[in-house]
Amino acid sequence: MRLSNNLMYKNSLNSILNNQQEVNKSQQQVSTQKRVLSASDDPSAMARALLYGDRIQTNEQYTKNTSMLNSRLETQETVLDNINESLLKAQQLAIQAGNGALTASDRAGIAEEVNTIKTAVLDWMNAKSEDGRYIFSGYQDNTQTYEFDQVTNEYTYRGDQGQHKIKVAEGVEIRSSDNGFDVFEKVSKRLNIDSTSVAPATATVYVNEQGSFDNFHKANYNADPAAPATANTITINVTSATTFDVVQGGATIQSGTFSGNSLSAAGMDMTFAGAAPTSFSFDLEKPTTQNVLNTLDNLSTALTDSTLGSVDYQQALADAMVGLTNAKNVVSQTQSGLGGRSNTVESILSANQALDINNKSAKAGLVEIDMAEAISNLTKHETALQASQATFGRLSSLTLLDYIR
Repeated sequence: MRLSNNLMYKNSLNSILNNQQEVNKSQQQVSTQKRVLSASDDPSAMARALLYGDRIQTNEQYTKNTSMLNSRLETQETVLDNINESLLKAQQLAIQAGNGALTASDRAGIAEEVNTIKTAVLDWMNAKSEDGRYIFSGYQDNTQTYEFDQVTNEYTYRGDQGQHKIKVAEGVEIRSSDNGFDVFEKVSKRLNIDSTSVAPATATVYVNEQGSFDNFHKANYNADPAAPATANTITINVTSATTFDVVQGGATIQSGTFSGNSLSAAGMDMTFAGAAPTSFSFDLEKPTTQNVLNTLDNLSTALTDSTLGSVDYQQALADAMVGLTNAKNVVSQTQSGLGGRSNTVESILSANQALDINNKSAKAGLVEIDMAEAISNLTKHETALQASQATFGRLSSLTLLDYIR
């Protein structure tokens, strides 16, 4: 094979260029700490690394969602704590209001405190999230949760029953708030009799022992819409000067004895006019709900109503006590649910962090480089480049005269 000057120059130049390319690639690998600089370097590794990159980005968004969810759950927890403390104070005031030694001015002072609590609770029930949306309005979070209706003279819920959720992991969505319908509107009122149904009007019926009456009401109230109109009518048949029967639907469900014109049964105190034998009747009131704002408003009204008799005043206080207790129970149950969700979020956050570490490690194994190996390769290629350059210099200076002596 004939070695021409052109061939030697060409080979030497190609050697230098190839070594320069290797040095440049090694320098880029060291500076970027990546083994795969382009898809052509390792198509399979690059494709898998892109998949891991997508997973890492998705996981980062889940982490942001988790942070937002935690913030909203903590805000709601703080609001519910404040509401619970206020309701506890209102309960204490209701108990205080039952003191028979209080004067009208004393009751007015308590009513003022109750109104202050009601205003504070209203503000918290209308609380907003960090982005200015009403926490307890459901999907209608641009609408104020509670407003006073001038027509009905009651506080009315303006939201809906929607539940916002935030996705915190693949296939996992957690509620970020509770709507006011579930937290504040599902509060049971005190079970009672329908005072307008007492007949004849000369008779009186009052619930005096709530626990006993609740058991009686739950056992005998017929909630079937198709039931006869008199299905929940209770008749007291005074059968003699000392005995009576409690009758519902023609069947005797209780019997008892009494003296005078008053008798007690199933937690109720009853009086009748005239002599035995006689009878009177009343209806069991339908179980209903009432939000705590209206409960507080009714309590305040009762405290300042000078026309209420002693028994009716005590009944109003009983309504308030049961309503406040039930409201606190629902709020506490909601807080319990919040705690459960917070614990779930923490578990998911830990799982996401572990998954993130695994994904980053797997991606690094595919495209990142061993620095010791990279530096060794760089040194090797630099040495080769220097050798190529030195060889080219020596070859380019050779002439035939060097060999003629």
